[in-house]
Amino acid sequence: MNSPLPTAWLEIDLSAIQNNYRELCRISGAKVAAVVKANAYGHGLVEVAQAVLEAGGEWLAVARFEEAEQLRKNWIMAPVLVLGYTPPEQVVEAAKENIRLTLFDTQTAIRYSAQTSQRGMTVKVHIKVNTGMNRLGIAPQDAVEFTRWVSGLPGIEVEGVFTHFARADEPAADTTDRQIRIFDEVLASLRSVGIQPKLFHASNSAAVFNYPQAAYDMVRCGIALYGLHPSPETLLPATFRPALTLKTRLTSIRELDAGEGVGYNYRYYTSKKERIGTIAIGYADGFRRVMGNKVLVNGVEVPVVGSVCMDQCMISLDGIQGVQVGDEVVLIGKSGGLQRTVEDVAKEWGTVNYEVVCGMADRLTRRFIHSNDKKG
Repeated sequence: MNSPLPTAWLEIDLSAIQNNYRELCRISGAKVAAVVKANAYGHGLVEVAQAVLEAGGEWLAVARFEEAEQLRKNWIMAPVLVLGYTPPEQVVEAAKENIRLTLFDTQTAIRYSAQTSQRGMTVKVHIKVNTGMNRLGIAPQDAVEFTRWVSGLPGIEVEGVFTHFARADEPAADTTDRQIRIFDEVLASLRSVGIQPKLFHASNSAAVFNYPQAAYDMVRCGIALYGLHPSPETLLPATFRPALTLKTRLTSIRELDAGEGVGYNYRYYTSKKERIGTIAIGYADGFRRVMGNKVLVNGVEVPVVGSVCMDQCMISLDGIQGVQVGDEVVLIGKSGGLQRTVEDVAKEWGTVNYEVVCGMADRLTRRFIHSNDKKG
């Protein structure tokens, strides 16, 4: 049975993701854990994970245990690290599926040990040290004693020690240098008492470019993997390529007289006779209900007029020739000689590119493609 044409969809270029993964490996000189949390930043968890592994990837990282389970259910058996909190009730399944967990407090460690040791199982953990993010992590002054103690618990193997940077995308700030110094002191103290886990890691995407000295044994990269800039202060090299395109279709064209209201609450009135098109996308798809949205139609940028509805919105088609119902409309991506990037949309919405792509709804069809890529 042929798949019907979608009305609104994402095109995900897996070869762009593979290219970006290889670039991150080359630049960092370390193992790269592909961060595929939040449905791979809206790009598709399972498909992106498979593409990274096909490109030579070894490690994956997620935020929640449920995401790791989804990978295992799809026969993705590479090492997966859960970066957030995992309830002790799930530790037996983690040990069974060889899913790595993050550990940063004594009570959780005790409960992990009790659950696994009584079944003759071992769970691999990475201990998180709070060097300044102040979100999760054991205090630096307690890290050595905590790691030594956890290493002695039955049913637990300390495989890694890591931290997370708060401002690596702002290289002018001294925060990251201070965090690196604290983490280096922790690592030196661990080594001085004979504790040497297999993996020390700290860097996110921004740190790969701004703090090469913090690569350690592994880096954890999310936003750059998808070809998106870590921040306005940290832009990706030209060798990286964005992987996501957002499209919809023109579903209606009508001629309105001057003075007619358009959409809910009449946030827009025609000032003259005007052609108005309707497109099949709305805020339930992740296209925000803000004023000032723009889209590309036949290589021309046109404004969204009136309020974005849940499933649809309206656009001005004045001056656009040759359009007809069924035509593609580009919200993120290229049309003719123009391009609208995720960063363009984020600026208009008053947010960051992370939030734009992570907000792409599950109901959007995701079409996975491989563009022509000499690198594979």
